[in-house]
Amino acid sequence: MRLDVTHRTTYTYDDDVTGSYGVAYLTPRDLPWQRVVAHEVDVVPEPLDRSTDVDYYGNTTTYFQLDTPHRTLDVVAHSVVEVDEPVLDPAALAVPWEQARPAARPDVPDAWSALDLALASPSVDQPEAAHAYAAESLTPGRPLGEAVLEVMHRVHVDFAYEQGATTVTSTIADVLEARAGVCQDFAQLTLSCLRSHGLAVRYVSGYLATEPPPGKERVVGADATHAWAAVWVPGGGWLALDPTNDQPANERYVTVAWGREYSDVPPLKGVIFTEAKTSTLAVAVDVVPV
Repeated sequence: MRLDVTHRTTYTYDDDVTGSYGVAYLTPRDLPWQRVVAHEVDVVPEPLDRSTDVDYYGNTTTYFQLDTPHRTLDVVAHSVVEVDEPVLDPAALAVPWEQARPAARPDVPDAWSALDLALASPSVDQPEAAHAYAAESLTPGRPLGEAVLEVMHRVHVDFAYEQGATTVTSTIADVLEARAGVCQDFAQLTLSCLRSHGLAVRYVSGYLATEPPPGKERVVGADATHAWAAVWVPGGGWLALDPTNDQPANERYVTVAWGREYSDVPPLKGVIFTEAKTSTLAVAVDVVPV
C-alpha cells in the first residue's frame, strides 16, 4: 500500500518566543517492508539552523533552531511511503516463549542488541501486577507468537480506550488501576508485561491509515499519531502488535521510530525562551492511501 502522510504541529503563544530549539521524530524509516518514496519537514518561521542525524536505534532525527521572534510555530512533515504486510517465519513464532528471551539466546547474532529492550526504562517499569497479568498467557512452553498475541488481545478487551484517562506522565500502575488509556498507554503496558518476563519489546511510533464509518466521508486531518509494540523473535525479526486495535501491524501501519518508550521518540520536543503566559498546541495528521 502507498500512503501519503501529512503531519502538522502548530504552537501558538500569547507573547513573543525569542528563541527555540526543537527535535523532531517525523521521518519514516526505510525497512525491509517499508520504503520511503519522498519526505520533507518544513518549519515556519525559517530556522537559523537545521540538521538531521541518526540516533542509537537508527531513527532519523531533525534538529532546528530559531532566533526570529514569533508567536506561532508550524512544523509540517510530509511523507509518501510504500508499505508491505510484514511476514514472519511461522517456525520462529512457534518456539517456546522462554527461548525467545535475548538473555537466553547468545547463539542468535542480534540478541545483544535486543537486550536493553528487555529491561525497565524510566517510564516503563515492571510492577508485580504487570508480571502477573502477562503470566496468565505466558504459560510454560507455550509458543511465542500464540502467547504474545493473547496478551495483546487481553489488553484490548480489558482496557477501555478513553482520552483523558491518563497523561504523558502516567505510570504503568496508573494504567492498570484506571483500566483505561490511549494507544501510548496500551503499547507501554504491553512492553511492561512482556519485558517483566524477560522478552525484548520495543515501543513503536508511527501512523495508521484509518477508515471512516460506513456512509461517512473521510475527514481530512482526523487521523493521529499511533503507537504499538514489537516483540523480538529470535532469528525472525520483530512481531508488531497493536493492542489498541487488537491486530498485528499490517500494510496500513507507517513506522516512524522506535525506542524503549514514548519519551525516546516523541514526534516533537524542545525548549523555548519566552515570557508568554499561555500557549496552545494543535496537531493534525492525515494518512491517505494513494
